[in-house]
Amino acid sequence: MSDLSKPVAPSPIFRVGMKILAVFGLLLPWAFYLRHLVEGGSLAPAGFMSAASANSVTSAITVDVYLAALAFACWVLHERRVRRPWAYVLLCFGVGLSFALPLYLAVRAQARAS
Repeated sequence: MSDLSKPVAPSPIFRVGMKILAVFGLLLPWAFYLRHLVEGGSLAPAGFMSAASANSVTSAITVDVYLAALAFACWVLHERRVRRPWAYVLLCFGVGLSFALPLYLAVRAQARAS
């Protein structure tokens, strides 16, 4: 039986994988945001929230992602395993959770490997 309490250093493959996910997490959602802007939409809070809650499914996804982002922010600020943890919270709410989370995990894994 393995000892689950013993920390394992993340592999280089994990770190590269997280960096790749961060790139996809930056590019893919923002492709849709840019399309939204080109079609006359806005990223201003009132217009954005109106579009993000256009129906029950988009409302559920929006609430789900914002709650996950809030949990991520609390975790990062509580754990403080990287320099400038507040920067990842800003990235999370300014750019997106799908970018900030894998980037944070890659940086955290690099810090643990050092």
